[in-house]
Amino acid sequence: MTENTLSRRDFLNIAWGAAGALALVETGGVVLSFFSPRVVEGEFGGVIDAGAADTFAVGSVTPFTQGRFYLVRMPDGGFLALYRKCTHLGCVVPWNPAEGRFVCPCHASAFEIDGQVINPPAPRPLDRFAVTIVDGIVRVDTGTPIQRDRTSPDDLVYAEVAP
Repeated sequence: MTENTLSRRDFLNIAWGAAGALALVETGGVVLSFFSPRVVEGEFGGVIDAGAADTFAVGSVTPFTQGRFYLVRMPDGGFLALYRKCTHLGCVVPWNPAEGRFVCPCHASAFEIDGQVINPPAPRPLDRFAVTIVDGIVRVDTGTPIQRDRTSPDDLVYAEVAP
């Protein structure tokens, strides 16, 4: 009968191999978690509850810094969510209430309240996000900006009027 014994050298080789494999798996997990998207409900990239539709005054522009958009309530009552990123070079476009328009601080592109370009070099209107109104609550999906070549009344979303 032959005796199968494990030498000290074989034991150390197996232990080092197992430790190396464990370290490799752990490193792979860290790399995967670093590159995976972090979409959290209520933050940019997810659906954001803006609030009750009747709390936004007609003709108002409300910034949502966490969501990176402006919620615009047009004079006719329609809602529009505009991405605050300029379509020229991507600078953040602030709302200028004194002038009643968005003015890009980088190259002075200007946009009307509905995002239409009134002063180039921006090549197209501000991008918008999908807006839904459910049970009187305005929700903005910031997952995908919607590019547009021109503004349209079809971009507006209206709250249902109670009978």
